[in-house]
Amino acid sequence: MALFDSIGRRWVTLLKGLHENLSFLGETVTEFAGMLIRPGRFRLGDAALAFERAAFDGLPICAGIGFLLGVILSFQSAAALQSFGVEIYVSDMITIALFRELGPLVTAIILAGRSGSAFAAEIGTMKVDEELDALTTMGLPPVRFLVMPRVAAAVLAMPVLTIFAELAGLVGGAIVLELMNVPNAVFWRHVASTADMFMIVFGLGKACLFGLLVGLVGCSAGMRTQNTADGVGRAVTSAVVGGIVSIALADGILAVMCYAWNL
Repeated sequence: MALFDSIGRRWVTLLKGLHENLSFLGETVTEFAGMLIRPGRFRLGDAALAFERAAFDGLPICAGIGFLLGVILSFQSAAALQSFGVEIYVSDMITIALFRELGPLVTAIILAGRSGSAFAAEIGTMKVDEELDALTTMGLPPVRFLVMPRVAAAVLAMPVLTIFAELAGLVGGAIVLELMNVPNAVFWRHVASTADMFMIVFGLGKACLFGLLVGLVGCSAGMRTQNTADGVGRAVTSAVVGGIVSIALADGILAVMCYAWNL
């Protein structure tokens, strides 16, 4: 009986969490539609502050990780291609990898760890302090005042961070190939010929999608924070883990779609 009781409790918890997430998503979509009709309801100041914290404060870590990623990819791939005398094509491989896949993916994981956890901690602390109940009592929807600015900031911050991470990765690759007697002019010529407009737009579109997922998961975890001693900590953990898992799932779905449509 203890086994069935444990299984039942887990299913009830799972269904309750699914119900809360769907309710949160529906309320968010409703508020977004309302803001399209009445843009003046959007809190631009809060969104600008959240964008500053998510984008500008995260530039150093994203650029540093991107640079190291470019250096690592260059060394690992050049070691295999150098024996054939075609190490120049490392520039093509780095360009495709950074713009289509690794740039948005790595940046989104960093954003989930930095901003997604911050969103959950801020909103979760407000819920523990009963500030969300105060907003609801005054007739102010918490989703409009707390969630929408943070989600918009995450969506707008991701392309900025992704571009800087990709450029830093290309600089790292250029430095490595320069050490292997490949001129910088040749490297950047290959980059320019490989990075077409579709690749750049597709990568930035993925970045915006990942930013949307990070913002929604982080704010949802904060809204569902329990009023316990470790409630905020659990919310932060849920925001980071849920954000990374959702990013991986979305990236996998996009990869299958690109393969099926030969993109």
